[in-house]
Amino acid sequence: MAEPKVGVIGRERGGAGKSALGSDGGTSWLRAGARVSVIDLDVRQQSMGHFFAHRRAWLTANSATAPMPIEHPLEATLAKAPEEEVLGRFDAAFAEAEASDFVLIDTPGADTALSRSAHNRADLIVTPMNDSFVDFDTLGVIDPVTLELKRPSLYSETVWNSRKLRAAGSGRSIDWVVLRNRLAPTEARNRKRVDERVQALSRRVGFRIGPGLRDRVIYRELFPFGLTIADLSPTIKPVAMSLQHVAARQELRAVMGALGLGEVGGGELLAAQ
Repeated sequence: MAEPKVGVIGRERGGAGKSALGSDGGTSWLRAGARVSVIDLDVRQQSMGHFFAHRRAWLTANSATAPMPIEHPLEATLAKAPEEEVLGRFDAAFAEAEASDFVLIDTPGADTALSRSAHNRADLIVTPMNDSFVDFDTLGVIDPVTLELKRPSLYSETVWNSRKLRAAGSGRSIDWVVLRNRLAPTEARNRKRVDERVQALSRRVGFRIGPGLRDRVIYRELFPFGLTIADLSPTIKPVAMSLQHVAARQELRAVMGALGLGEVGGGELLAAQ
């Protein structure tokens, strides 16, 4: 049996749409016809687990159908369990998930043994970053006077170590992609400054820079239904649809294409109007 591709959504701070991006990625894999397993390691928040629970409930209530992943939930009580027990539970969940084509892992926004274990297993690490120096601080440290890049952050060093361990253990490399998220239509000067530092850090630590996602209401308003822009069709339309949603789908398709996550599916958007 071929080994699954393992995608890890990771960063050491919340608020950048990590779980939402993971949900988009998992749905895109599902829409491409893949067998997908999901593991939510953020046992306190369980945002991705809640997303797919809402998805199941919405589809049932509306007599609609859409692909669902295989979930491997970790109990919330593990948040206070000993580290050895937590890692053992993750090992068991991952062993179950290996029967799938893809394994999607959402990690907590903190440096933990559980998060590091997930990163060490990754084929692909995706790190979303809001378009600001506040968020850039999770990846690199800048000089407060010149704004020049001084050094990688602790999280960047964690990913670097994971890549070395993976290469030494299996000879396989980890593809690390940083995605600029929630891009504002204005603030061009600040965006240029941030972009220059991201480019410099990319050359230094070796991540790819993926296409960005604009700050669109549609990404947020679909999340509580357990749906993504890929799901919208004449039979799945929890919100009123417009030409803006066509643009959002094209935008998300570009992101998923850059990540190698397959096509963003769904029916004809405007046919549902």
